[in-house]
Amino acid sequence: MGIFSDFTEILNGWIMPVLLILCGIITAAIIKLPKILRPKVFFKTLAESSEKGGTSPAKAMTTALAGTLGVGNMAGVASAICAGGAGAVMWMWIGALVSMSVKYSEIALAVHYRRRGRHGNFIGGAMYTIRDGMKNKIGRRSAAFFGGIFALMCIVNSLVTGNIVQSNSAAAVFSGIPKYVIGIALALGITAVAIFGSDKISSVTFVLIPILSGIYIFLSMSIIFRNYSLIPEVMSRIIKGAFTPSAVIGGIGGYGIKEAVRFGITRGIFSNEAGCGTAPSAHAGANVKSPHHQGCFGIFEVIADTLILCSMTAFAIIIAQIKYPNILSGSDGIPLTLLSYGSLLGDAAYYIIGVSVILFAFATIIAQLYYGAVAIGYFTESKFPYIVYIILAVSASIYGSVMSDSSMWIAADLTVGVMTVINVTVLLMLRRELRDCITDKKAGKRD
Repeated sequence: MGIFSDFTEILNGWIMPVLLILCGIITAAIIKLPKILRPKVFFKTLAESSEKGGTSPAKAMTTALAGTLGVGNMAGVASAICAGGAGAVMWMWIGALVSMSVKYSEIALAVHYRRRGRHGNFIGGAMYTIRDGMKNKIGRRSAAFFGGIFALMCIVNSLVTGNIVQSNSAAAVFSGIPKYVIGIALALGITAVAIFGSDKISSVTFVLIPILSGIYIFLSMSIIFRNYSLIPEVMSRIIKGAFTPSAVIGGIGGYGIKEAVRFGITRGIFSNEAGCGTAPSAHAGANVKSPHHQGCFGIFEVIADTLILCSMTAFAIIIAQIKYPNILSGSDGIPLTLLSYGSLLGDAAYYIIGVSVILFAFATIIAQLYYGAVAIGYFTESKFPYIVYIILAVSASIYGSVMSDSSMWIAADLTVGVMTVINVTVLLMLRRELRDCITDKKAGKRD
């Protein structure tokens, strides 16, 4: 894994963060982000976004949130803090602020370039944006080819970050249960979704995600309120770790700014998916008034995912590191998150969070199944490739539950990094089209 590890470090260490920040600044100016974020305007836009029929904008958003909330907020944040220090949290915030306009843009373009499926539903995503948006820039055949490359990456990503990482984290929750048992349980869930159809996914996530998020927010806020006197020290560690080349944090070795930037931004993207081009597949299916309206739901995702839930996890972990450094020493990922919540709130919280992780993981997997199905539909509407894909997804859940953490994160970071670089480059090239599509009064509904 040495070559892949080195390439991933270069890709995610400076290439991807630089492109993401550049794209964020440019797209923020194009869409006039400060104007969009005015609370009265923003929430009014969300409230009046829906049209009759089809998948509602809110359900499309919860499907996308199912692909982002959960393991990324728990394992991803814990991994970022362990690998990049507390300073990674600051760069996660910076990445989220930059990512808002990026996620708005990729979703708005996906809605603009989407198509009607043979059953009357809307079909779209980053691969369709590449195919139809780039054809006048690089030629029809080249655009279709690169759209196909991205669709393949979406399929791989749904099996790696959307499945293997989820099952691995879920399997690490309860040490008394063999890991493969959790993997088999998730595999059975995947099979059930395949039998009943992906059209049920939005209904499941629409109910499941708000409940799980509400429980997690309640427990996290309980920790923060009980330990409010430690908030200044938590913020001090975050700020110093983000901008100091070397700092000793909670008994864990100090890390440089480069590591804080790398793991803060990459784990942030792993959590909120901004820029990597997966969430547009869910948002493109919404029966929404305009690309602008659905783009605003993308901004809300970043706020809910990274600025709220990821921040809560980070505060809980750092508070636990301050109070119980010996207990948490050597822990990473989901075990670190569980130990942090358990040590601060008791065993009951440990088990509640543990069950939530498993349910979050399942919600993410089925949302990613939808992304994979959309990507397969880019090539063919035949059922055979989808059946093969489901077999691979079932296998990935079982294999992922027993896979080593280091190999898993290298594969996940590499996949997300490559997709983000491709997608962000396309967004930069389509900045004129973005300006045009957000002024459309109606959402794209091409046949």
